[in-house]
Amino acid sequence: QVVLVESGGGLVQAGGSLRLSCVVSGGTFSNYAMGWFRQAPGKERESVAAISRSGGTTDYADSVKGRFTISRDNAKNTVYLQMNNLKPEDTAVYYCAAAFGLSRTRVASGYDYWGQGTQVTVSS
Repeated sequence: QVVLVESGGGLVQAGGSLRLSCVVSGGTFSNYAMGWFRQAPGKERESVAAISRSGGTTDYADSVKGRFTISRDNAKNTVYLQMNNLKPEDTAVYYCAAAFGLSRTRVASGYDYWGQGTQVTVSS
């Protein structure tokens, strides 16, 4: 069983930064493309960023380009989301997800495993 555990969420003022981490256990981490998604109250879950199995290719939602960076450390079975210049509209529960065998995808249905989520709240 593959298990994903996110951490690093919290409360931050607008313009601040947070770094989310997601540790994966129970599988061969390098076999999975990884993604970050978020869901704000009353809204649908949306893709934030995705990264290929090797980490060599990344993809971002337009709303976070230039502010967020996704990365991974295959030796530590961990994917990260560095979030800078945070805005109140970034407030959401952030989820990491793992997609077996794909190069990368930002389509939620392509993911096989999901974490429980971590809350990010950005105050104005």
